[in-house]
Amino acid sequence: NDETVELLQPYFEAVDYSFESAQKASGNVAGLCNWTKAMCSYHEIAKVVEPKIASLRAAEGELKVAMKEKKTAEDKMAEVQAGLDKMQMSFDAAMAEKQKLEDDATATQKKMDSANALITALGGEEARWTQQSLEFENQIQRLTGDCALASSFVSYLGPFNKEFRETLLTRDFYQDCIGRSIPVTENLEVSKFLVEDSEVSEWNMEGLPTDELSIQNGIMVTRATRYPVLVDPQGQGMVWIKSREERNNLRVTNLGERMFRNHLEDSLSYGKPMLIENIEESLDPVLEPVLEKRHIRKGKGFIIALADKEVDYTETFNLFCTTRLPNPHYSPEMSAKVTVIDFTVTIVGLEDQLLGKLILKEKHELEEQRLSLIEEVSNYKKKIKQLEDDLLFRLSNSTGNLLDDTELIDVLAITKQTAQEVNEKLVVASETNAKITEACEEYRPVAHRAALVYFLIAEFTTVNCMYQTSLRQFNELYEQSIDDSAKATMPSKRIANIIDFLTYHIYLYIQRGLFERHKLIFALMLTNKILISAKSVKAENVMIFLKGGGSLDIAAVRKKPKEWLPDASWLDAVALSSNPVFLDLQDSIYRNDGLWRQWYDQEAPELAKIPDYEDKITKFERMCVVKAIRQDRTLIAAQDYISDALGQQFVESVPLNMESTWMESHPRCPLICLLSPGADPTKLIEDLAKKRKIKVFGVSMGQGQEVIARKYMAGATVEGQWVLLQNMHLGLNYLLEVEQFLVKAEELHEEFRLWITAEPHPQFPIGLLQMGIKVTNEAPVGMKAGLRNSYSWVTQDMLDVVQRYEWRQLLYIMCFLHSSVQERRKFGPIGWNIPYEFNQSDLSACTQFLQNHLIEMDAKKANQPTWATVRYMISAIQYGGRITDDMDQLMMDTYAEKFFHSAVLEKGYELFNNYKVPDAAEIAFFRQSVEDLPSQESPEIFGLHTNADLTFRTLQVSGGVNTIIETMPKSGGSTGGMTREEMVDKTAEDLLSKVPPNFPKEETMEKLKKLPGGPAAPLTVHLRQEIDRLNIIISLTRKTLGNLRLAIAGTIALSSDLIEALNALFDARIPSQFTKKSWEAATLGNWFSGLLQRFDQLHKWINTGRPKAYWLTGWFNPQGFLTAMKQEVNRKHAADKWALDDVVMTSEVTHPPRDFETLRESAPEGVFVYGLFLDGCSWHNRENRMVDSEPKKLFTPLPVLHVTGVQAKDKKKDAALSNYAAPGYRVKKRTGLNYIDKFELRTEDAITKWILRGVALLCTTD
Repeated sequence: NDETVELLQPYFEAVDYSFESAQKASGNVAGLCNWTKAMCSYHEIAKVVEPKIASLRAAEGELKVAMKEKKTAEDKMAEVQAGLDKMQMSFDAAMAEKQKLEDDATATQKKMDSANALITALGGEEARWTQQSLEFENQIQRLTGDCALASSFVSYLGPFNKEFRETLLTRDFYQDCIGRSIPVTENLEVSKFLVEDSEVSEWNMEGLPTDELSIQNGIMVTRATRYPVLVDPQGQGMVWIKSREERNNLRVTNLGERMFRNHLEDSLSYGKPMLIENIEESLDPVLEPVLEKRHIRKGKGFIIALADKEVDYTETFNLFCTTRLPNPHYSPEMSAKVTVIDFTVTIVGLEDQLLGKLILKEKHELEEQRLSLIEEVSNYKKKIKQLEDDLLFRLSNSTGNLLDDTELIDVLAITKQTAQEVNEKLVVASETNAKITEACEEYRPVAHRAALVYFLIAEFTTVNCMYQTSLRQFNELYEQSIDDSAKATMPSKRIANIIDFLTYHIYLYIQRGLFERHKLIFALMLTNKILISAKSVKAENVMIFLKGGGSLDIAAVRKKPKEWLPDASWLDAVALSSNPVFLDLQDSIYRNDGLWRQWYDQEAPELAKIPDYEDKITKFERMCVVKAIRQDRTLIAAQDYISDALGQQFVESVPLNMESTWMESHPRCPLICLLSPGADPTKLIEDLAKKRKIKVFGVSMGQGQEVIARKYMAGATVEGQWVLLQNMHLGLNYLLEVEQFLVKAEELHEEFRLWITAEPHPQFPIGLLQMGIKVTNEAPVGMKAGLRNSYSWVTQDMLDVVQRYEWRQLLYIMCFLHSSVQERRKFGPIGWNIPYEFNQSDLSACTQFLQNHLIEMDAKKANQPTWATVRYMISAIQYGGRITDDMDQLMMDTYAEKFFHSAVLEKGYELFNNYKVPDAAEIAFFRQSVEDLPSQESPEIFGLHTNADLTFRTLQVSGGVNTIIETMPKSGGSTGGMTREEMVDKTAEDLLSKVPPNFPKEETMEKLKKLPGGPAAPLTVHLRQEIDRLNIIISLTRKTLGNLRLAIAGTIALSSDLIEALNALFDARIPSQFTKKSWEAATLGNWFSGLLQRFDQLHKWINTGRPKAYWLTGWFNPQGFLTAMKQEVNRKHAADKWALDDVVMTSEVTHPPRDFETLRESAPEGVFVYGLFLDGCSWHNRENRMVDSEPKKLFTPLPVLHVTGVQAKDKKKDAALSNYAAPGYRVKKRTGLNYIDKFELRTEDAITKWILRGVALLCTTD
């Protein structure tokens, strides 16, 4: 209780009343201490807690009562809640039903809206889609045939031009499908079938030309399964490939590059495209597995075996090859591995490109607007295509009700709206483009003229492999012409100014790199192209002018009126009469024979009035008449024609200005000097360098000189010097390195220039030619020019080296002789049988010999040189070292005798009229004497007849005409409604009908046995050999013509031989396979006439016995015929014991002269021969001797010649004095292969006269 607790408090407060203190006294007491403290603490707490416990018990009682009441209330509430939940469920079900109805109403409304949107969007499409559906149905039916055509197009037609592609598609592929009953679309547009317009527009933006051929080529490049090889002379395909594949990290390389193999492996491994530039006609063998796509799966990827190494292959790899060769010949094996595509620019495509360049300069805002419009239209088309593709994708992948796909409906609506907007913009763009095009078309004549000129330049490369001009160079000239031509406010005047300036500017650039003999031909071809394009001249009339009567037979046409007119001229006149202007030309020549003869005999008939036609014809038609009747004056008439059409400046000679040429160049543009005999531009280059104070490093190429050239190139490109590579035709391999160096060098000194001198060579790199400027610097022609050149070499010191006038006299004569032998070459075979390259070294050697000889003569105090030694050294040793023909050596010996004898040492000696040897000691006097000589010399100065000038001009004309014909494109064209193939087929049909039958072998042998002397008689043996050879020619002719007709009809393949035959027949030439085994002739008509005449001679001989006279021209082996004749003569004298080795041939012209047709009996011994023509002289029938030719009559028929054999000892001893041993040749070309024998002809003149005249006997004048 409280009292006890209070009583204990004093104890608790005592210090020692603690457990520790009590512990010390007694453990029990310590426990009592703790107990008392605990009991007191308990009492204090109990006083507080017990009332609370009582309160707790009271509260718990109240809680029980409350909980009971709560339980009652909760039970009641649960009963009410159950009712509420039931009512809520009913409410929720009602609301769900309501929502469902509302959702159905909304969905239905949306479907109605979507349906309305679809109806609105597609309302205008029903008719179109219905029509398209029908078209698609038809297209699906024809899809097999269309795919066959398209795949054939991509696979096979790449190498051909546009016209032939169309022909093969429509004629062969389409008809083949029809023949096999395969449904196919008629006139299928393959380009539209294989590619979308949007993709084509993208190609055009990347640089692909817009013409149809280029688009077809683009399809082949992108669609073909084989890797493409682009035949790309102009480089346009290469530019497109580089632009197109640039984003794919295109690797550009070439087969000659050192890292080529590494580039290939990298491209294969990383799947990057690769372009191999400028391939030739074969590829590196390492590419074979790549071309054949021999990939092998390894793991997750592919590998490909490259020779000795396996390389990873990625499927994104692509390969492109380009070649600059205009007409490469790839092997069938290579063609099967690649897709060859002809990317040669077309005239339409080039014209559009050039027009664009012109408009960009003249009306740049229009061109910019046009280009912007093209890009905009391309983007529009691409956008429509993307939208349509997206819509088709969604439609094809849509499931369920279409009306439920709201996203699809939205895309459709956007597509419809965008399509409408785009179509409206396309209409506006089309109208704008039409206006721009109309404004630009005014300038099209300029682009057309430029395209004509470019294609002529491209065609002219066939004349000489060095005449290469790239499209890039041409474009530079074109743009420069636009900038430099005279300005004018009137567009028509401005256009005329550009055309005139452009034509002449480009002509000057091109003619600077042409040899002299080709400059006028180029100008003539340019004139023809321009006038044909302007419809002032018809193409068929140009062909008549070129071909003349080449395909006509003199025996099959109207007989010529008089003998003064040569057969060839009459045939040309007959051919010319097919020109409507000259329909009555043959009648006119018959009616006015005297006037025409008078015109024919004119020195310059091109300037004289033409009988009956003077006031009716144009300059072109006048040239045609001159070509037909006086062929030798054709080029002079052509100058008048060119001058009238284009201007006098196109026929005037333009001297080479090396400085202006240099100024046109730049460090990456080499200057290529084309070498010709007697011309060396080295001094001109060195003089220019000296003037510009620039150092020149020259090296003459040859074995091992590349090291020096590389050293010079390396130094000069850094220090700005010039390098002169001489005679590069001897170091062609190094040129490929030079080309790569110029293309890939990062920096070249601005003053650096590369000069190259080279003779034309087919292996000269095309790329270098197309990069550079070509220059020709031919030696001047004529005696005056030759002597001028010689005396520019002779110096005063050289004149003073021997202090005797004889030295100066002989030096001048030596120079005169040198010029004579050089100039004589231009006259063709009548000048020299073989045109030797006599040059300065020959003159130098002879001069040195004469100098030494005269010094020795001076030392010996001799009065005269040893003439025999002089003549021998000059003729046989120095000049004779080049001579390989016996007749040419005789000519040279005769020249030596003419110029080196005692009389020439007389002061004032006259070598020819007005050609006196100057008597002076100063070089200036000699040079002035040369300048005082006539500018033009007569052929008589060389010992030739004046007719030789006619020969020279005729050779020039025939060479020029052949050049033009060979240069003309061989693609099928039409003339007078007939295609080229149809014309050839008609010619072949006509010739086939005239081909004689073969001689039957057995029947021929029987007939030979019946001939006098039996089959073993020498002439009979000769006959049998001739029949055998003619049978070969007849069979070959029949087979070739027959196969050619079959090939034209498409029955058999057109082989290379047949292609050559087709071209030859079209050009009225003889197919080469004929001439290889038969005889030469000028024209196809003459050759075929010769075939018939040969057959006729052999047929008569074998059927009616030996002829009284033999047509010597008709033998394949005339030497064999003459040998057989000698054998028969020898056998006749068997009783006299003649030895065949002692029998020599002798000949004599019958006197009085006989005609073979009037011979009554054959020769008593030997044979009579006819058909020979004198070249270089004429025959006087009454006096029975050689005389000078009649003016303008080049060839004279020789009367019947009696040829027999005699013993060498019995041959007339004085024959050598009174007879000229004229060499006989089968054709005009006097080579050892055509040589027959020498025939004695009586003369009263010196033999040397006829030697210098170049007199010979010819079996034919073709």
